Amino acid sequence: MSGCAGVRAGEMSGREPTFYLAYFQAKRRRAFGADFQDMAFDVEQIRATGQRVAASHGLDVVEIEFLGGAKHRILRVFIEKNAEERKKLAEQAAEAAAAAGAGMDQLAGVTHEDCAAFSRDFGTVLDVEDLIPGGEYTLEVSSPGLDRKLKGIEDYRRFVGMLAKVQTFEPVAGNRHWQGRIAEVGNASVKLALERKGAVRGKKATSSEHGAQSSAKAGSEQVEIALANIEKANLAPEF
Repeated sequence: MSGCAGVRAGEMSGREPTFYLAYFQAKRRRAFGADFQDMAFDVEQIRATGQRVAASHGLDVVEIEFLGGAKHRILRVFIEKNAEERKKLAEQAAEAAAAAGAGMDQLAGVTHEDCAAFSRDFGTVLDVEDLIPGGEYTLEVSSPGLDRKLKGIEDYRRFVGMLAKVQTFEPVAGNRHWQGRIAEVGNASVKLALERKGAVRGKKATSSEHGAQSSAKAGSEQVEIALANIEKANLAPEF
């Protein structure tokens, strides 16, 4: 799978399992003193700006994190090819994948060059528009990775058939932790086909439990979970 290797500006490196590229950006210091240092970080503005830059490269911003403090601040941005570019990649790879008997790569599809180009342009815009308060920070640009987060209904639909780990706010069938393949996605819920090995099965659900119910369907055990009850969800890497 393609991805972003761990590289800082001016360095060369081979591909690493984490698939990230770190780009150091020195923020211009202003004469505003401590008040400037304490300016709030507007994550939604940063996300919107990042998406604007990403779109110009055929990419989407999946997630943004702002970590650390003082001189050790990190702005971490996860990117992937947008739907149009993923479709092109799928069409290009279909014949080769079929010949090899392999499944299609449904993940980010980003390359080292994608990360480098986005880092350069996004870092420049952040600096010019003064969107990161304070002094120095490190901009890290990464593909979401094999354990990428699932954020909304379109993510679940996109990854139907893939293994996922789901944690709920309230128990479903007596359990808050589930692992299984995304079998079906409705307007308000997702069904997981539970894996025999490593699956977590709960006790029989009661009518007061939030979410949905577990059921047997076509010989495989499934659990249905309301989307509103999902606290967090990730793809589960398969090797």
